[in-house]
Amino acid sequence: MRCPFCSKLESKVVDSRPSEDGRSIRRRRECCACRRRFTTYESVENMPMMVRKRDGSFQAFDPKKILTGLLHACEKRPITLAVLENMVTDIRQVLQNRLDGEITTAQIGDMILERLKKLDEVAYIRFASVYRHFDDVDSFLEELNQLLAEQGKPRIVTAARTIESAPDREFGGGSDITHLGEEEFS
Repeated sequence: MRCPFCSKLESKVVDSRPSEDGRSIRRRRECCACRRRFTTYESVENMPMMVRKRDGSFQAFDPKKILTGLLHACEKRPITLAVLENMVTDIRQVLQNRLDGEITTAQIGDMILERLKKLDEVAYIRFASVYRHFDDVDSFLEELNQLLAEQGKPRIVTAARTIESAPDREFGGGSDITHLGEEEFS
């Protein structure tokens, strides 16, 4: 390390300790030529992560955007800010451990959905409805049924607009499937 006082290259480390945030190492050095002391910081070099958007353009990765999306999806849900921040940190670490330095918005969205599915079903559906750009009710219902099937729960609604009912449900009173066609409501 070059001495900031005399510009000589030889110095020795006198003291070394982690910084307050734990993301770098603070080192006190002493120049071997002029004997003056100075401080240096050593930290891990993070590769800039670039995100390829749907339109093909690139943008620098911004974890604040993930947190904003999560806050919207989890609004009025029993999920603390700390839990969401930990989720963002986890996603950021996974991305930084990748060697290519590029990720798509689809890959980020899938990572978020994977974590939300385990955390809160309502937040998952909210996020999926924005992320997957549901064009109509049927595509929304398909996502809902997929979530229910993965949890081993019976399908409630299908894209064909049918309802599978249990014997005590108000629709159908015991039939396996009740079709909600126009003739039933006339």
